[in-house]
Amino acid sequence: MLYLETTGYNYSKKRCERVIQWFINKHLPRHKLGILVNHRGMLRDGVYGWVGVSDCDWRPRAFEIEMHNRVDSESYVRTLLHELWHVYQHVKGALKDKHGKRYWRGTDHTLTEYMDQPWEQQAFQMEEVLYDEYLNYLTDTNQSL
Repeated sequence: MLYLETTGYNYSKKRCERVIQWFINKHLPRHKLGILVNHRGMLRDGVYGWVGVSDCDWRPRAFEIEMHNRVDSESYVRTLLHELWHVYQHVKGALKDKHGKRYWRGTDHTLTEYMDQPWEQQAFQMEEVLYDEYLNYLTDTNQSL
């Protein structure tokens, strides 16, 4: 079961909900999750999106995704799928935050540079795979991006 809430301005609610529903149905269908997606200007932050755990560190099920609201449709979908993959990593237990430290499969990576972080490398790889799968889904169901 998915509890989904979207907030913010200058975004397509339909696109956001469709991408998340597709991802959850495909990759996390048996989990009870709460996802809040907040759309805002993130130009100063220098990113298109990020995700944080909203409930607990040991078995997270509530997440907040912040998305840049001034990007093109393709970048939006790619970024959202990237952040949803981080949700997947948390739910499956590969990525954990404990006592202010970040662990990947049991190894402390708190001081690892951003582009060397294994969960980011995996999310960038999966972003491509997921985007292609999502486009195929849209084509099969006669929908547009």
